[in-house]
Amino acid sequence: MKNIIIKNLDKITDIQSYLEKLNTKKNLNKRFFIEYQNNLFKESNWLDKNDIKNLLTLSGYQFIAIKKDWIIARIKTVGLNKLSVSIVIPARNEARNIPGIIKSIPYFGKSQEIIFVEGGSKDDTWLKIQAEIKTNKIKARKVIALKQPDLGKANAVRLGFRKSTADILIIYDADRTVDPKDIIKFYNILVSGEAEFANGSRLVYPMEKDAMQMLNKIANKIFGLFFTKVFGQIFKDTLCGTKALFKKDYNTFKYFKDDPFGDFELIFGAIQNNLKVIEIPIRYKERIYGMTNIKRFHHGLLLFKIMLIAVWKFSLKKLFLPTELR
Repeated sequence: MKNIIIKNLDKITDIQSYLEKLNTKKNLNKRFFIEYQNNLFKESNWLDKNDIKNLLTLSGYQFIAIKKDWIIARIKTVGLNKLSVSIVIPARNEARNIPGIIKSIPYFGKSQEIIFVEGGSKDDTWLKIQAEIKTNKIKARKVIALKQPDLGKANAVRLGFRKSTADILIIYDADRTVDPKDIIKFYNILVSGEAEFANGSRLVYPMEKDAMQMLNKIANKIFGLFFTKVFGQIFKDTLCGTKALFKKDYNTFKYFKDDPFGDFELIFGAIQNNLKVIEIPIRYKERIYGMTNIKRFHHGLLLFKIMLIAVWKFSLKKLFLPTELR
């Protein structure tokens, strides 16, 4: 994916016509980096960020993000044809949450596969998955189960994504704290062409009483404010497990060894590739069975480390390293 750099926008006589000429099928998958500067005392177009955003909309583009003196945009795509979808379900110590999970997931997409990935369970999660696969009543739906070689959700997600054969990848956690009927919202927004990466947000609607501890809720809100500032796109809830993206984009993402959950490997990849991100509000329910696999103190320190890495990758690195070393 090559970028198109547009400078001196303030000197162009008719900006809308100029942008419309660049809006071609050949440039459909490219990212447009538009430099903006206000020359208050010079004879030139007096443009602020909102003016440029408006001109992009008028010319058939979609705003993605603002990074320093650059506005990033892409050509707005029309609705795509139906695409195939893989729903990856990481599961560890979720034995009582597995029964009925397949039936609860709506069937959608050109074709659909459900991929369970299990590893390290101390209960009979693996046996429950095997039994659950036999309950699948939809012949067009493919359901498989994989044993992950290592522990951790990030490893499970990587394995599921690697084995997926579909166009769209969706993560759905086996704890079922998110309504399975919400999964189709993630598929629909990608197929509509309005987004390339969909991130769930649990922090919009009221939660069930014990769905999330107050300390975790406060921490999540702080992380959201921090990462929204660093990334230049809205991330109200970075740690929501439900996410969706195109496999072709995922295949370009870099491995991130410091992320135990896989959330930031995906988010960092989306930001580094300048994908259009959108958040989907979901209702977060109380866990019915089992305990969360999150260790508050240990993973809290890891998240702090990830915050520092994010500052380096997306802010400081550009100041101290030449372009070829970034």
